Amino acid sequence: MPRESARKPVYLAVYDTLADWETGHTTAYLARAGYEIRTVGLSGDPVRSVGGLRILPDVTLDDVRPEDAALLILPGADLWDTGDELAPFARRAREFLAVGVPVAAICGATAGLAREGLLDDRAHTGAVSFYLAATGYKGGDRYVDSDAVTDGGLVTAGPTDPVAFAREVFALLGVYEGEVLDAWYRLFHDSDAQAYEVLEAAEATEAAQAGTR
Repeated sequence: MPRESARKPVYLAVYDTLADWETGHTTAYLARAGYEIRTVGLSGDPVRSVGGLRILPDVTLDDVRPEDAALLILPGADLWDTGDELAPFARRAREFLAVGVPVAAICGATAGLAREGLLDDRAHTGAVSFYLAATGYKGGDRYVDSDAVTDGGLVTAGPTDPVAFAREVFALLGVYEGEVLDAWYRLFHDSDAQAYEVLEAAEATEAAQAGTR
């Protein structure tokens, strides 16, 4: 994992009707790992989530340079399916991927990426296969019936799998690995109490190592 001072920020896209629950595990534990989470909107105007939370974006989409980011997260939102208002985020996702910066999309955001052609040549998942097929995209043969999928720097997941979505992001960025990553997933997905012991031991080891540097 990169040193905290060397980490680039993670950008969380925010827009009206965004699904609050889909990225909470991801952003919370990235922040705990030392990543700065910056919200990015189409403009500087406040947006309101589907749960009624009012969010004032930190920056606008035009101000974000993909090469200065660690990750772009695209949550689901009703707006992905009601018009082209959020299409600029899908176009910017293409720019992120082109310079080797990963993108993570969940729920309706996967449909936005499908319309942009970003799922045509990558293994991916989403809510259900016919939901993405309705976009008219050409990647139906690459659809995987799984909780979350990573391919070519792109993480995709359906709306009922926010924990698996976070797991894939953590693996991609090296936040957690191996048995620790598995334990994190088992704790938050399966309520496995034994998994907590693994995480606690890993945190103690990391703290001890940090104290000797």
